[in-house]
Amino acid sequence: MGTRQLELEVMRYDPEKDEAPHFQSYSVPCNEDWVILDAINYVKDNIDTTLAYRWSCHMMVCGSCGMMVNGEPVLTCKTFVRDLPDKIRIEPLENFPIERDLVVVLDDVMQKLHQVQPYIVRKDDPPEDVEYKQTRGQLMKFKQLTMCVNCMCCYAACPQYGLNKDFIGPAALALAHRYNLDNRDQGKSDRLDILADHDGVWECSFVGACSEVCPKHVDPAAAIQQMKVDGAVEFWKQKLGIPGDKS
Repeated sequence: MGTRQLELEVMRYDPEKDEAPHFQSYSVPCNEDWVILDAINYVKDNIDTTLAYRWSCHMMVCGSCGMMVNGEPVLTCKTFVRDLPDKIRIEPLENFPIERDLVVVLDDVMQKLHQVQPYIVRKDDPPEDVEYKQTRGQLMKFKQLTMCVNCMCCYAACPQYGLNKDFIGPAALALAHRYNLDNRDQGKSDRLDILADHDGVWECSFVGACSEVCPKHVDPAAAIQQMKVDGAVEFWKQKLGIPGDKS
């Protein structure tokens, strides 16, 4: 199998030494079947051991290797070098503070994920030995939303999150919708109180960039629009005195 000599322009930043981020170039011999993560690992193993970045599974499961590659947020374990030019610029995900080099601080999004109650909420107290049964049709309503690996590429692509860090954002909102659609869950009304807030679904301007860059095809943009409908329906039910969704 042939090799290509690639030039990687990698953003470097050490807050203890650098006043601002800067780029450093590395010449890397890449096999055509390599992904960008392989090239970065080559730099780490053979050229510069000080390079900091996140990765784990190398198979699109952990979501930790999200970076900007030539200006686009991608999972570097999915992006093949054969599809890119000989000069590649690699940066940390946009819209996040840089911790060091290609590592970003994700504390804000972690808090937002917790805020939307991403778990099954039960308001009854069933016996411990009771199973919550689910048909295939009920599962398929939300299955695609479960594919999210929290790579945060959607936040890097989202113009609204770039402008307003209070916006809950695409991944967290899509995760909330996943549980709202789960027939075993009874927390939808509580979540809608959070999601229909000013910094929730209505802050989304439906650019759709989040869905375009999602490596798992979750389509958070569609999920957010569906929750806008749910929120509007519940609003008018309250205005008209119609009993709301108790789930």
